[in-house]
Amino acid sequence: METAKGRILVVEDEKSMREVLKILLEEESYDVTAAADGREGLDHIRNNIFDVIITDIKMPKADGFQILKEAKEIAPSTIVIMVTAFGTTEAAIEAMKKGAYDYIHKPFKIDEIRLIVRKALEKKNLSEEVSLLREKFQSSYGLENIIGKSTRMMELFQLIPRVANSSSTVLITGESGTGKELVASALHNLSPRKNKNFVTINCATFPEGLLESEMFGHMKGSFTGAVFSKSGLFEIADGGTFFLDEIGEMPLSLQSKLLRVLENGTFRRVGGTTDITVDVRVISATNKNIVEAVAAGSFREDLYYRLNVVPVNIPPLRERPSDIPLLVDHFLLKYSKTPMRVSPEAFEILMKYPWKGNVRELEHIVERVVLLSDREVITPEDLPPEILQAADNLGCLPELEDGAFDLEEILEKIEKDYLLKALEKSGGVKTDAAKILKLSFRSFRHRLSKYRIK
Repeated sequence: METAKGRILVVEDEKSMREVLKILLEEESYDVTAAADGREGLDHIRNNIFDVIITDIKMPKADGFQILKEAKEIAPSTIVIMVTAFGTTEAAIEAMKKGAYDYIHKPFKIDEIRLIVRKALEKKNLSEEVSLLREKFQSSYGLENIIGKSTRMMELFQLIPRVANSSSTVLITGESGTGKELVASALHNLSPRKNKNFVTINCATFPEGLLESEMFGHMKGSFTGAVFSKSGLFEIADGGTFFLDEIGEMPLSLQSKLLRVLENGTFRRVGGTTDITVDVRVISATNKNIVEAVAAGSFREDLYYRLNVVPVNIPPLRERPSDIPLLVDHFLLKYSKTPMRVSPEAFEILMKYPWKGNVRELEHIVERVVLLSDREVITPEDLPPEILQAADNLGCLPELEDGAFDLEEILEKIEKDYLLKALEKSGGVKTDAAKILKLSFRSFRHRLSKYRIK
């Protein structure tokens, strides 16, 4: 059975040399396949994906240049190392110009082989990690950490470290914009797998055929457009975590293949004939009601139970309004180059807005306001019309959480804002500011001290 780590193909027509290389590399715990000539090597390349190919240049039936050409056409990420006898260095250099990674001379030194192969694999793994980081950067919606002090969020904070230490599958549910990918990332970063890859895919953004290829990989020629073989994301996630976002959008035809991976850790590439074994923790997320999808026949019941070993629900923002002040302050610091704050009037509007887009919508609104306003204090006039209109159609107070509305925090926020507003209006004269708020100077000074306002 094929494994997904350290797959090496040795193509060498000299039997003793071939056997020495195979034994040497297997002692380093690599999965080694050996071919006795170029034609046999080409057959292996067309039916499997290798991390590294070590090939002699001069061989019968097909030489090392043909091996190099075919390998790069079928699986461009494969690293090819050429073996050459003394006196034919020019040929090896020519091979490097055509895409070979390095070359070694016969007779070779054992330590030299070990070092070159190890560095070749490190290069391949680094290249895959850079590619993943680039994708993460492009797809990220910007939250740097999970923000919240409400009871629901505190429960979530307590749950995440406990769940992170296991390898059980997790199903994260919540409305769009609540931060499901952020929670999945936290589960990975706090887990024993944190030094391995965290791979993500959104099941709703790919057509069925392409989604299967992205997840499980494909062999060259397995479908129209498959001009080379490609490893799937499950292989790249080996040892780490695979986050399947919008799992409710996965076609039924793929659900059985995913179920097989969850049950025994094996799958086949599209067009492949060999099983690949991986050790991957699967975390999935959805904003759909999967139970209803199961009842409707659009989602496999057995897959649902496999995915939902540990359910994690993220509450919508409207059910935890006491988190809004923290989130607003967080996004102001993130997007504003100068200190900014929200006036009590504007803050009241933000508190009673329903935030159907949840945290993501709040972040976008704060970003827009910071971009368009050149004032230190954000007032209702700075808020988008849709926010003002929606607030006018609602009551003057935000919805109460289930026993978790932090009234003291909200009142302190409003009190602090009014103190600052009064100081601003009085030009910094504290006695006048106290009169504006109808407070005694002693009481006004005490409140300033409470919030460390100079």
